[in-house]
Amino acid sequence: MSEMTLYHNPRCSKSRQALALLNERGATPRIVLYLETPPDAETLRSLLGKLGLDARAVLRTGEPEYRALQLDDPATDEATLIEALAAHPALLERPIAVRGARAVIGRPPERVLELL
Repeated sequence: MSEMTLYHNPRCSKSRQALALLNERGATPRIVLYLETPPDAETLRSLLGKLGLDARAVLRTGEPEYRALQLDDPATDEATLIEALAAHPALLERPIAVRGARAVIGRPPERVLELL
């Protein structure tokens, strides 16, 4: 089976819980500290495809950047949202676990176990 990747923020309790659940089951995912190494637009498009979601579905609407960039405007297109996510990785919902052609958002954290 393919390697698992976890887009992780160690300051986020849900992200820490998801990683702990994986580790408890013997999984050692490749960790991407996405705030330090943000995914580019191409990677984000790939992630969205694996999640089966559009960019709006992975936006953290409580972040200051969300309001500052006026991303709540329903007329904002997908490409603009993806560029905003690439430029402001704090907007990306977390954690995201990826294995092969599938991905899940770890909310609740137990969702990452679907990829085992």
